[in-house]
Amino acid sequence: MNRKNTGRAALAALPFLLALAADLILFATRRDRLPAQLASHFVGNGRADDYAGRTSYVVITTVLLVGTGALWVLMTARGGFHGRAYRRVVACGYAVAGFLGYLMAVVLLVNVDAAEDAQGRAQDVSFPMWQLAAALGVAALAFGLGLLLAAVVPVPEEPSTGGQTGGQAGGQAGGQADKATAGGERIALAAGEVVGWARSTGNRWLLPAAALTCAGGVALLFTVGWSAAVPLLLVGLLLLSFARPNVAVDRRGITVSGMLPWPRVRVPLDRIETVASRDIKPLTEYGGWGYRIRPGRTGIMIRSGEGIVARLADGRDFAVTVDDSATAAALLNTLIDQRRTEH
Repeated sequence: MNRKNTGRAALAALPFLLALAADLILFATRRDRLPAQLASHFVGNGRADDYAGRTSYVVITTVLLVGTGALWVLMTARGGFHGRAYRRVVACGYAVAGFLGYLMAVVLLVNVDAAEDAQGRAQDVSFPMWQLAAALGVAALAFGLGLLLAAVVPVPEEPSTGGQTGGQAGGQAGGQADKATAGGERIALAAGEVVGWARSTGNRWLLPAAALTCAGGVALLFTVGWSAAVPLLLVGLLLLSFARPNVAVDRRGITVSGMLPWPRVRVPLDRIETVASRDIKPLTEYGGWGYRIRPGRTGIMIRSGEGIVARLADGRDFAVTVDDSATAAALLNTLIDQRRTEH
């Protein structure tokens, strides 16, 4: 990891480490004033209905903030975010850290000096629901701070070209698309040249939607319980993973992946017959956004606009919306020709 990437990872991890340090310092300075069993879960009226030991509070707080922070570091380091999108991802991390850190601090503070019953459980402890609104306010302030700090660290800029071809894998785009007699575009390649193309795509609404979904899951965790919170949290994490997916084209075919190793979608090159680039209307053609399955076609629809459309050997189409799709389609057609020549 070079110095720039280290700085970006540190910037993404900073709010979670600060939130964890604040919560642990708060716990250490008030440990003697806490009951043996803290009120840890609250129902809709703010009354406690479950309890956890002091050690459990420390463990849960640490795992929650460190785990979420690690996910954010992974997203900023390997998520393919550029320019404004990168700054928004960093800022959303600050918002999430502020939201979680504040809620964990409030849970601790409402237990300070609480009376204990015979089992050591806190008595007459309540969690005011207005604290959720206060947590959102802290998140908004932290979001603004994250935007300011993200301007200090060098931001990865959008590459000037989405294609990547060259004498070795990962080289810069060098070939130009040429007309071929078989129809469609091609890229002129030298004999034995190794090629690849990659570009990230996204929708500006996905990341805020993912953050709000995760925040809703956390709120349900404190007010309703795990049964309602876990599904929402899983959906939020899945949205975060695919907030800005990467599309890669090479000799293996088409690969669409999120910020984590799984899930991913791969269409092998030997299943592809021809490839074209055209404008795609997800709502009318595929019935919506996301991973879509329709009669005769499947696709990953992140937004409206240009995309890669591959005709498969079974007669179905696979499509993915991404910028610079013409270069990707030309490269795929070239690789298909080479595969047919080799066989």
